[in-house]
Amino acid sequence: MLYHLLISMSDEYTFLNVVNYLTVRTGISLFTAFLISFLLGPKIIFMLKNKQTVGQPIREDGPESHLLTKQGTPTMGGVLILLGFSTGTLLWADLYNPYIWACLLVTTGFGFVGFLDDYAKIIHSSSAGMSGRLKLLLELVISFSAVLIIINAAGPDYGDKLALPFLKNVLLDLGWLMIPFGIFVIVGSSNSVNLTDGLDGLAIMPVIIASGTFIIIAYVVGNIVYADYLNLTYIEGTGELSVFLAAIIGAGLGFLWYNAPPAMIFMGDTGSLSLGGALGAVSVITKHEIVLAIVGGLFVVETLSVIIQVASFKLTGKRVFKMAPIHHHYEKKGWAEPTIVIRFWIIAVLLALIGLATLKLR
Repeated sequence: MLYHLLISMSDEYTFLNVVNYLTVRTGISLFTAFLISFLLGPKIIFMLKNKQTVGQPIREDGPESHLLTKQGTPTMGGVLILLGFSTGTLLWADLYNPYIWACLLVTTGFGFVGFLDDYAKIIHSSSAGMSGRLKLLLELVISFSAVLIIINAAGPDYGDKLALPFLKNVLLDLGWLMIPFGIFVIVGSSNSVNLTDGLDGLAIMPVIIASGTFIIIAYVVGNIVYADYLNLTYIEGTGELSVFLAAIIGAGLGFLWYNAPPAMIFMGDTGSLSLGGALGAVSVITKHEIVLAIVGGLFVVETLSVIIQVASFKLTGKRVFKMAPIHHHYEKKGWAEPTIVIRFWIIAVLLALIGLATLKLR
């Protein structure tokens, strides 16, 4: 909104032309989202504490320490993140870009689903939340709508294509299969981040790292010169996603200020579902869905640990891990929470670097 207003005034005030630079708006978006998240943090936390008498319900079968250290901590902190990055995006992004609206649809839609899930947990004082089937159905509907917008915006040349990393100009024509594939990526990414969110600061920093990585990817894919130089598929308009992703980073940093150990607030499903969905949507738009599996490898491992645990127990009656997701396994082994969190952050950085390497190794 503010971007369009300033541009309309740039003929009279030429210095306002600076907002035409994508890099400038990306930086301002990050700073705006951070300020919103950081400044509203104390008020949101106070409000949620008053509304939630017992805070987020703690799993009874979880690590024993959580019953002591995390009891009473309010959840739904994702509201703080949503306010931050929505404001940053709406103020500084080009709102005529359909990709921006596809991403906002996913993030706000998934955030609403997460809010309903968190609300159900609080009302029923249970970690179970809303019905899994209803939750999945809502996610599928939102993802379906977003994928249709993305495919239509990309046009017939690229809308139904899948790019392969490490290979030059190789596009697989998925046809109508692109719809279920895109839905799978968005829903899968959303729930993977959700499973990772179990320790103070564990999920938000890898999301920030992945968002920073995809800022670079979105920028080069949306720049015809850089895309040609790196043998990437040029998708017009994707550079604008840098503003959106920067807002996620800014809001995430503001939230992390209050989520750092010991956490004053948890993001809950309100935050984790929306952030994971955002990464999935951006990867579908930029044709880097497979690279997301590398950059977000930490989320993939967390998800696989749950799948392996459930499958093993059902087939053999034995558990592979002491507890799933895998970060709880290491808690059960005696690792301190900050040790797990920081080591997982290191892994996220390394995976992001590997993901960036795919841009050149073609």
